[in-house]
Amino acid sequence: MRVSLQHLCHGVISRACVEFSMMENVSVVTMFTLSGLNFPFVQRITIFVLVLLCYLIILLSNFTVIFVVVTDKKLHKPMYIFLCNLCINAVYGSAGFFPKFLVDLVSSHVISYAGCMLQGYVIHSSNGFDFSILVLMAYDRYVALCRPLVYQSFMTKQRVSLFVFVSWFIPQFCMLMNTASILGKKLCGSHINRIYCVNLMVVRLACSPPIANSIISWINIVLYFLLFLFICWSYVNLIKMCISSPHMWKKFRQTCTPHIICLLTYTGTLLLDLMYMRFGSDRLPQHLHNFMTVEFLLIPPILNPLVYGLQLTHIRNRILSFFHTKKKIHSF
Repeated sequence: MRVSLQHLCHGVISRACVEFSMMENVSVVTMFTLSGLNFPFVQRITIFVLVLLCYLIILLSNFTVIFVVVTDKKLHKPMYIFLCNLCINAVYGSAGFFPKFLVDLVSSHVISYAGCMLQGYVIHSSNGFDFSILVLMAYDRYVALCRPLVYQSFMTKQRVSLFVFVSWFIPQFCMLMNTASILGKKLCGSHINRIYCVNLMVVRLACSPPIANSIISWINIVLYFLLFLFICWSYVNLIKMCISSPHMWKKFRQTCTPHIICLLTYTGTLLLDLMYMRFGSDRLPQHLHNFMTVEFLLIPPILNPLVYGLQLTHIRNRILSFFHTKKKIHSF
């Protein structure tokens, strides 16, 4: 009996020590350390230059499309307004990653708790809006090609403004709830195995799995899966409508090809990142690991304005005429 009491007391004391140790660890998690940047300084400078170049290309290409759409009244149409918002979102999402990453390349690889939550929120909400606006663009093409007689009366300025507001609001609200569900959770670690903050990585550091976060994450997944099915429905109807008419099929190729390229690029890069985050191997070389974690932040923001700028005649001609005018002015 005495031995049992000793074992019981020892077990209680051990659990108390573990709980105290966990609480002690929780109290010091005010900063997170980021991984993937343990390279010689010369290599980091090289990466810094390349990343800065990519960031400047993203800003220049997206701001060019934004400027062209805003300044040309002929482009104040739903398709171009949606494209303008897609480019604005690329600037917004890039601002959540590139400036901090450039600083990390030449300094310490740490981020505050508040900074980590903010970075995760910006990156996640930007991804959500990308998909929402691509859904709108698919619906716009469906109405334009399959219901051309009611397009002008249906796609009014008020309705387009409402569509854009909803497409911004839904991902912002979803990611706000997702981020709020992990705020204040007890964390038993402070190391994030990425070069930037992601909510899932913070959740994995929690001492106990946050049930609310799991529920909200699944609601978000179901919501965006339904939106994906809506895109599929739109294109099935578009193809059925256009395939029997050579004229309609030509219009489909001209106006829908850029959207399809951007949609496939976005979904491909994002799914690759999600699959790698959950099932990826730690045995990959560090450079490849880093690329796998940033490809969805790098490829779509560069590709989208280039694809639309080259494919859509009005935007291409407007950009070329702008540079042609500048050249004439300099020649005088």
